[in-house]
Amino acid sequence: MHRLTGKTGEDSLIEMSPTDSFSDDVNGYHHHASSSTGSPEQGRLEIDKQKYSKDSVFFRDGVRRIDFVLSYVDDKDDQRKQERRRVYESNLQKVGLELETEDKTESEDGKTYFVKIHAPWEVLATYADVLKIKVPFKVNDIPDNSEIPMNWLSTPFRLPGHIMNPEPDYFTAPFNKSKSDFFLIEDKETFFPPSTRNRIVYYILARCPYFKDECGDRDKKGIKRLLNNGTYTAAFPLHDSRYWTKSKDPNCESERFSLYKYWAKFFYFFKEQPLNLVRKYYGEKIGIYFAWLGFYTEMLFFAAVVGTICFVYGFLTYDDNEWSKEICSEEIGGNIVMCPLCDQKCTYWRLNITCNSSWQSHLFDNVATVFFAIFMGIWVTLFLEFWKRRQARLEYEWDLVDFEEEQQQLQLRPEYETKCTNRKLNRITQEMEPYLPITSKCARICLSGATVLLWISLIIACIIGVIAYRLAVYASFASIMKNNTATNLDVVAPYVTPQLATSVTASCINFVIIMILNLLYERVAIKITDMEIPKTHLEYENKLTVKMFLFQFVNYYSSCFYVAFFKGKFVGYPGNYTYMFGSSKLRNEECEPGGCLIELTTQLVIVMTGKQVWGNIQEALVPWLMNWWGSRKARSHPESLYSRWEQDYDLQGFGQLGLFYEYLEMVIQFGFITLFVASFPLAPLLALINNIIEVRVDAWKLTTQFRRPVAAKAHSIGAWEEILGGMAVLSVVTNAFIVAFTSDMIPRLVYMYAYRTHNELNMKGYINNSLSVFNISQFSLEERPEEYPSWFNSSITTCRYRDYRYPPDDKKRYEHNMQFWHILAAKLAFIIIMEHVVFMVKFFVAWMIPDVPSDVRARVKRERYLVQEYLHNYEVEKLKIQLSQNSNNECTCTPMIYPSLSKHEVLSECL
Repeated sequence: MHRLTGKTGEDSLIEMSPTDSFSDDVNGYHHHASSSTGSPEQGRLEIDKQKYSKDSVFFRDGVRRIDFVLSYVDDKDDQRKQERRRVYESNLQKVGLELETEDKTESEDGKTYFVKIHAPWEVLATYADVLKIKVPFKVNDIPDNSEIPMNWLSTPFRLPGHIMNPEPDYFTAPFNKSKSDFFLIEDKETFFPPSTRNRIVYYILARCPYFKDECGDRDKKGIKRLLNNGTYTAAFPLHDSRYWTKSKDPNCESERFSLYKYWAKFFYFFKEQPLNLVRKYYGEKIGIYFAWLGFYTEMLFFAAVVGTICFVYGFLTYDDNEWSKEICSEEIGGNIVMCPLCDQKCTYWRLNITCNSSWQSHLFDNVATVFFAIFMGIWVTLFLEFWKRRQARLEYEWDLVDFEEEQQQLQLRPEYETKCTNRKLNRITQEMEPYLPITSKCARICLSGATVLLWISLIIACIIGVIAYRLAVYASFASIMKNNTATNLDVVAPYVTPQLATSVTASCINFVIIMILNLLYERVAIKITDMEIPKTHLEYENKLTVKMFLFQFVNYYSSCFYVAFFKGKFVGYPGNYTYMFGSSKLRNEECEPGGCLIELTTQLVIVMTGKQVWGNIQEALVPWLMNWWGSRKARSHPESLYSRWEQDYDLQGFGQLGLFYEYLEMVIQFGFITLFVASFPLAPLLALINNIIEVRVDAWKLTTQFRRPVAAKAHSIGAWEEILGGMAVLSVVTNAFIVAFTSDMIPRLVYMYAYRTHNELNMKGYINNSLSVFNISQFSLEERPEEYPSWFNSSITTCRYRDYRYPPDDKKRYEHNMQFWHILAAKLAFIIIMEHVVFMVKFFVAWMIPDVPSDVRARVKRERYLVQEYLHNYEVEKLKIQLSQNSNNECTCTPMIYPSLSKHEVLSECL
């Protein structure tokens, strides 16, 4: 029976009476466990180290499994910590958990105590009922008729069957303690898998208080606060074995070893992932991340193939590039004198010095660019729609169909419960529950939003600083390289222009600024999210996701947006240039005659590649070095016992936000390959190579370098799905604008079809047509160069610049000519047509592809019907037995599933 005490609506624990404990006190354990939570200096048992396996995940009796471990370093001078631990462990025992403490003399460093926690069946059954955990009640007998055509082709990519499907497929239903004989319980000790057991224990640990009287501080609750204030140094579930070898204990599953062998090794990169085993060992939340990452990588293969074909097309049409031939020609490019690109420090230059950059630009700026931009708009839609189908299938296979986010309300954040002192009636449950007043909530959200805007403004200020650097340094590079007289530049001078040198150095500086701001903002985002006091873990993650993504979006993409849509667009013309900050001497940047697309490509390659390389180093090398340093003492004493809990204690903690950073990294990469892919068709190929490594690096570090995370449920990738959808829509717009305004595709087409000076349909004369003329005598003293090149003479009276304006001898001199307006109209028409075509195809594809496969929908309905039928038959049979027993007067009491029901007492906020 349950007896409710205290206020209703409290998220409380269930207290077990002393008579409810199992009567299996092995080797006098019960007495030892009680004393272990008292003074740690008393009642310690000296254990012969050689009696126990290093890989033991059981108590000393070898029967009860260790579900969780707490560690602490005893400080005799800090009585408050000792008292907290004593009360907390006593309260854990009151709710039915069993504890066993390892003395510090048994630990490797001689300082650390380890408290091992075991949840008996009564506790597991009670909280499985509370959390509505689904458990099997019948083997799934629905035949799987799905057959993949030419299935034999996938044989080299498959893993063994026992790895891919570690357990049979069952019909499942939410656990009900009063109907436990309805479920397939063969062994109570193994009925709940370790991932479910540690999830239940963590639920208790997160809500158990560490005060002992009703006048105590309500805020003193949960293992998280005890970790923050140093009472405990760590809290973690155990891995079931070492990763490089199986456990010697036959009762250990050694699933960690299987994951390392078939999943975490890089040489298995071409194999499918054992997602069912990942889900069984780590929980659904981690499982669905790797399912999404694997699916994303598979879809990248098709984008990478098409992008590579487009790049190869640009390479094969290298010799057909008529405008580059004109630039490189001594007769054309060598005789075109260009106006200075900056005031005073820059001088006149010949067009043919940009020969190499013009050829390089053609590799990415060609007709295939338009096709690839349209293809990627459709690819994004196919990726998102097919992922929804894959996700729906996983929901069915992993028993998440009926899992709704509202169930997270059962798992309110302990911080929300303790900090929200107000209570109100829930109209649905008719229970009192904590809530945050609307005034306090609005104030916190406003302060949080203002903080985010402040940091975004800081990013924009840094980008403006980088732009100022580009403008200031360009003159220096130009003065150094203008005559190519320095012998140390003779080799690179033909390939490195002032524009390229400025772009590369500015991109590197921008990348360093990005990484520094990321490091600082992560801590700020977590603090302001904590300040908002989100109600559930799901709400917390969603709020943090929005804050981090907005910041990262501006941080990573702002420099690319500048090069793509602002550089070279507001320059003015000779004699009337536009300056940064108005009257400053920093003249706005111009694009090379080959266009700004090659600079956007350079920016994209440096930021994207730098982030991926740095991310992989940070993910793999840093945890390995920290673990290597932390376990150095154990390596120096191989003869001593290095127990399973000590091995895991020396590993890094995965943290509640571990997956958050993995998603963030991939979504930022997704932005690079969609938002700016028209400028760099090889971006999907680089992303594919990175993700093939990323899957195995993430698997390796999770399996070998991190403690086992607490299992958690999730039926989708959460808010990231909406973010990906928003970026998919934005990518269509950005790529349309890149093709129209950043590349020279539209001006070339307009020239070829409307302004060519000959009958043949080709690009001859395009360079001369695309450059306007300026009379150099009209330069002001502030604009004239200080020095002139050796080839410059008095016969040169004009210079050329990149624009479409009337010549100086025309009555409309230096105004935009009619060709400019024709090109502008063509650009706007292209944007409208491309966006409408891609969006129509996107919406049509999304409408054609259902989110849930028809066979999955049918199987879900069939399973629900069978579950109801089996439950009905169970109740009927149970009723018949009761009626039969009552009619025969064999028993005068109500039949019960257990001979004697345990007595429970629901705690209020104080035990």
